[in-house]
Amino acid sequence: MSKLKDSAAASVILKYLNDQNRPYSAQDVFGNLQREHGFGKTAAVKALEQLTQDGKIKEKVYGKQKIYFADQSQFAAVGEADLKTLDTQLGGLSEKFHIVQQSCRQMEAELKELNNSMTTEEMSVEIVALNQGCASHQDRLKKIKSATNHVAPEDKEKVYNERKLYVKEWRKRKRMATDLIDAVLEGYPKSRKQFFEEIGIDTDEDHLVTVPDL
Repeated sequence: MSKLKDSAAASVILKYLNDQNRPYSAQDVFGNLQREHGFGKTAAVKALEQLTQDGKIKEKVYGKQKIYFADQSQFAAVGEADLKTLDTQLGGLSEKFHIVQQSCRQMEAELKELNNSMTTEEMSVEIVALNQGCASHQDRLKKIKSATNHVAPEDKEKVYNERKLYVKEWRKRKRMATDLIDAVLEGYPKSRKQFFEEIGIDTDEDHLVTVPDL
């Protein structure tokens, strides 16, 4: 880097440290300024060291870490009254910050909700699809109402009652058969499965059949 660029980097860094008036490491300075001003970390370190040698900024060493900050002698002394004024201003700014932060969160939530909502175009397509589905259901309902082969309510009730009767009988006979088989198996020397195979019994479970609910 040329001396002109070195001088430009030093000028930018000096102004930054004076404006911010807080301590920074070389990495902090590089990270905060390199995107806007384009100089590399080596240039930042070199400029900080040169500014320190020239007495324009101060340096503190903490182990292997160096911290750089503005020369405080250039700033006017702050009295107790000034500190109280600054505290009051800071409190007001903090309150404003929280209000703005809350407003931002609310707007972010609204934006998220809007992003998850359907667009006008998507809604138009959905309305067309729903109208088509509604028309199809209306045609089907019309055909059903106009049909002449409806089942009379009394016939429907008769079928349901017969089914209920048959299911009850099925359960009754299944229970009787189970009780009888259990009684036989008490004195049978072999397993239930062998007993079924010997006398040729097929169970509902063998045919993947279960007794329906009433």
